[in-house]
Amino acid sequence: METVEPVRRSLEIEELTNLYFIHPMASRLATLFAARRIPPNAVSVAGMLFGILAGVAYHHYQDLRCVIAGFILMIAWHVMDGADGQLARLTQSQSQSGKVLDGICDYVTFIAVYTGLAVSLAGQYGDWIWGLVVAAGMCHAVQAAAYEVQRQEYNFWGLGRKSAEFLEPTAVSQHANASPVRRLSDFLHRVYVKVQFLAAGVTVEFHKRLALTLELQPERAASLRQRYREVFAPSVRRWSVMSANYRTLGIFICAALGAPQCYFWFEVVGFNVILVILRYDRHARYALFFESLESVSEQPVGLSMRAAEKIRR
Repeated sequence: METVEPVRRSLEIEELTNLYFIHPMASRLATLFAARRIPPNAVSVAGMLFGILAGVAYHHYQDLRCVIAGFILMIAWHVMDGADGQLARLTQSQSQSGKVLDGICDYVTFIAVYTGLAVSLAGQYGDWIWGLVVAAGMCHAVQAAAYEVQRQEYNFWGLGRKSAEFLEPTAVSQHANASPVRRLSDFLHRVYVKVQFLAAGVTVEFHKRLALTLELQPERAASLRQRYREVFAPSVRRWSVMSANYRTLGIFICAALGAPQCYFWFEVVGFNVILVILRYDRHARYALFFESLESVSEQPVGLSMRAAEKIRR
């Protein structure tokens, strides 16, 4: 059953700086924007402008004042990025176009900051720095997609929010009579989801097995979802190290020390090592989840032997 989506995100898996700083500020702004009938998309664009200005400030990272300004501007982007989603849920104005615009604004912000730093660094170290920055940007995109699918999966399976449902990467488009543009959009979305699944260690088999369990045992849905939350909430909290918040902090620290190139190296090496560790933990929890269910009952209550065997396959 679909649950009503709250204005704020799931607190039990929220990243700490979001929980105690960014999102409380965003909530106040969302209430103010709603009273003044400011649309969520306008808030997204305003946040993106803060991000672009942050890129301009970080271009002059040799000046500590510009580094501080860049950091403050990125914090302002984070607050606006939180406010647009809260405003959309508060005013019941969620839309696919809004989600797309929000994603574009996020990418534009980091592209602006990475480019501002790269232009400055290239003048010092040579054009090879562009290769490092581009590699860091690609790693960033994959890591961020992996983190997002963790939250999406948790909201769907753990909380039963239909709004968090996602396609399997091998799914066939349901729009047989759709236009070429729609078909291309569906194809690109499936490719994106496949990248998310691969990067995050999410398995289609787990989804199919859990979906079948819920279908055959609807009376156990609440307990199954509760068990899912118990097993996976700690994991999703660990994945928050991949969030934009820590990247913002990392950029600030490295730029303040006069070595922003160190951030890009960590993006390519350090974050990818962390990603591998988190994927290993994810697979272990998938196994733990079903093992814990089987330990409660050798054969799920109310199922035929054949149905139980289908679940275990």
